[in-house]
Amino acid sequence: MLIKRDFYINGAWVPPLKANDLDVINPATEKPVAVISMGTAADIDRAVAAAKTAFQTYSRTSVEERLALLEKLLAIYKRRYDEMAKTITLELGAPITMSTQQQADVGVGHLQGFIDALKALHMREELPNGDLLVREPIGVCGLITPWNWPINQIALKVVPVLATGSTCVLKPSEFTPLNALLYAEMVDEAGFPAGVFNLVNGDGATVGAALSKHKDVDMMSFTGSTRAGIAVSKDAAETVKRVTLELGGKSPNIVFEDADLEDRVAGSVLECFNNSGQSCDAPTRMLVQRSVYDKAVKIAEATGRQAQVGDPQEEGDHIGPLVSHIQYGRVQNLIEAGISEGARVLVGGAGKPEGFETGYFVRPTIFADVRNDMRIAREEVFGPVLSLIPFDTEEEAIAIANDTPYGLAAYVQTGDAKRAERVASRLKAGMVHINGGPHRYGSPFGGYKQSGNGREGGKFGLEDFLEVKTIHRP
Repeated sequence: MLIKRDFYINGAWVPPLKANDLDVINPATEKPVAVISMGTAADIDRAVAAAKTAFQTYSRTSVEERLALLEKLLAIYKRRYDEMAKTITLELGAPITMSTQQQADVGVGHLQGFIDALKALHMREELPNGDLLVREPIGVCGLITPWNWPINQIALKVVPVLATGSTCVLKPSEFTPLNALLYAEMVDEAGFPAGVFNLVNGDGATVGAALSKHKDVDMMSFTGSTRAGIAVSKDAAETVKRVTLELGGKSPNIVFEDADLEDRVAGSVLECFNNSGQSCDAPTRMLVQRSVYDKAVKIAEATGRQAQVGDPQEEGDHIGPLVSHIQYGRVQNLIEAGISEGARVLVGGAGKPEGFETGYFVRPTIFADVRNDMRIAREEVFGPVLSLIPFDTEEEAIAIANDTPYGLAAYVQTGDAKRAERVASRLKAGMVHINGGPHRYGSPFGGYKQSGNGREGGKFGLEDFLEVKTIHRP
């Protein structure tokens, strides 16, 4: 059992002001592996005070000084890379192969992407009219990160804060706090000044709300559910602070009749199941042209039957458990809703996989003949659950794809490059992946509509944490 009760405030590990323990549960075994402390508003007060004091001097450091610190952080992260991967597997349940190749890798990729972007960013530039434009750090930033891609979101928020000269207080998910505490150790070792980075564990209703409402916090950056993002926005409104949000998704994946079906349908199933389906940009609605619908259904079913659930500690491409009993219950509820609403179960269904009665494992599930008004097509399941929806024409596909309150990502599979570009231009989503095109480090990540606002990663991620000042000269 790991004892991780302390918070990181003002460059030191300090105990909470009030004892309030929480067990961190291994989702594969349902047993506690660590104990942390749940903070209070008073803990947020002292962390924000430290960040506010540190901002007075850190905001005046040079880009070169901050780049040197980021390079040190990158070297430390690479040295402790395997430790990070094992930590994420322990608390999230991501299979160790996936943690090593994907979950931990984002800590390197995003950090390098921000270093490259900072080197290319002009903090001062002259406008064509002769005025001077100056980019300045925004101030004290409150950062709230989720459990599903924990170090991904920590890197996408903490690194641009450190890069731009701002300071921060991080509240990671209480379900996966250990990777955040490990990252705090790395930041400390890199030598960032005391108070620049602070970490307080706790829940959203107490610590998250205290951070969002705090009068000395200049900006909130939140990743999580749309419901919680609305709460953060409301809490932040009274002090008119900047708020950036990366929220839910129900991403459409349009498969046209001229697509390479064997490759793209199978690949899309596996992408939906990746990270146990716990990805906000997962391609969970597969829209298939009716002329090839039956063939696509057979390919999806065959791929789904080959998908294996397995022990996260074992190497391989299997699927791990969901993060918690809460998430398990939500996914089971939606699988049962799909069955009751008349969707055809191709693979999986309700309940646990055989041999995995312990742990928050679910059966990878594929539904066919789904209508876009069904709950499984409307709501973010956040589990390894795929819905297949037929369409006839390009216009109908676009209409179904956009018929969602979300707009994070979209996917297009076609052999016609002109159609791919044409359809992509009409999809209301912040990111469109064509024929398996991956998201690359340094590109902006974010969505339309109720998927949030702002963009994370690279140049755009830095600019979210910068104020723009115009200097009018004689």
